Amino acid sequence: MGGCVGSHHDSSGSLNENSDGTGVALGRNQPLKRERPKWKSDYPMTEGQLRSKRDEFWDTAPAFEGRKEIWDALRAAASAFESNDHLLAQAILDGASITLPHGALTECYDELGNRYQLPVYCLSPPVNMIEERSASDPSSGGECQLRLRLSTGRDLQLAVRSIDTVGMMKRRLQNQEGVPAATQRWFFSGRPLTDRLRLDQLNISRDYVVQVILSQPPPPEPPTPVEN
Repeated sequence: MGGCVGSHHDSSGSLNENSDGTGVALGRNQPLKRERPKWKSDYPMTEGQLRSKRDEFWDTAPAFEGRKEIWDALRAAASAFESNDHLLAQAILDGASITLPHGALTECYDELGNRYQLPVYCLSPPVNMIEERSASDPSSGGECQLRLRLSTGRDLQLAVRSIDTVGMMKRRLQNQEGVPAATQRWFFSGRPLTDRLRLDQLNISRDYVVQVILSQPPPPEPPTPVEN
């Protein structure tokens, strides 16, 4: 998947020693090359799936080895590189004292000699990328499965139609799971979804999850005392 391994790099370019003690000859620091790597995924991948794969790498790689500030700089440089802003990417690398013995972000070193390896999927999309269809795509037959994540930690799928409003989908969830619609608050991409919004207005792609926050129902009002 890529990451940081215990190796050291002499900036003069003479020798790199791997964790197994073997030496690998490396050249001096090279400027970042403009060519983006071409690669093919094991399966056709949507933009949402690629984004999730990248997020997983960037979230987990710094937890193993390497310095967080270097990982942050590499992430920013990779983003600029993919956007064809090579000047910005090179400036980020230079500012963080990151060297590239081969002129590629797939292998780089910090000033302490730690090696960082970025997977190609963080640098360019696959050649077999497929178009992402929204849940409200008419070609899906009008009805589709919407992915929900409840605040209880449970994930589930809800059968919905593109013309359903959020209020209608809440009632569908109530019928399916027994969760009162009045206790549901729906969120997508950090914003609350009002009951009047229709699914085809939300542009929710199949790879995304709608968050459902469940609140406790209000306690019943005490009975009114009857006067004698």
